[in-house]
Amino acid sequence: MRVEAVIFASGEPVTREILARVVGKDYSIDLLIEDLREELRSRPYELVSVAGGWQHRTRVAYAAAIRASSAPTRSAAAVLSEHGSMVLMAIGYFQTVTKSELGKIFGKEVSRDTISALRGAGFVSSGLRSLTPGRPIPM
Repeated sequence: MRVEAVIFASGEPVTREILARVVGKDYSIDLLIEDLREELRSRPYELVSVAGGWQHRTRVAYAAAIRASSAPTRSAAAVLSEHGSMVLMAIGYFQTVTKSELGKIFGKEVSRDTISALRGAGFVSSGLRSLTPGRPIPM
């Protein structure tokens, strides 16, 4: 149950190393995962292998019901702060903009944490270095 709880609570795929910390190195992670998959066979969600770890996912058969419900779902957009959302909108509007240019737009420095959160959620990526002095990396 500890393995299931950790996987359920995580927003990211949970790796073998993390699960080994939870249950100890004497347990077979593969056997624990197989037991969990068997227990979830009749549930609307399943345990899948993703990006070197495991994650709970809703079964495809229930996608239409979830969309029809209009219930909020967990996503990277749901964890953005108002400021993060505004920064994302500015990046989208200006389409290649540097961190210092964002600072000018907002009248204060945009933190690395905000940019990192947007990158981590897959909303922005870095471009080629600019030809301007200092060769900043635009987003």
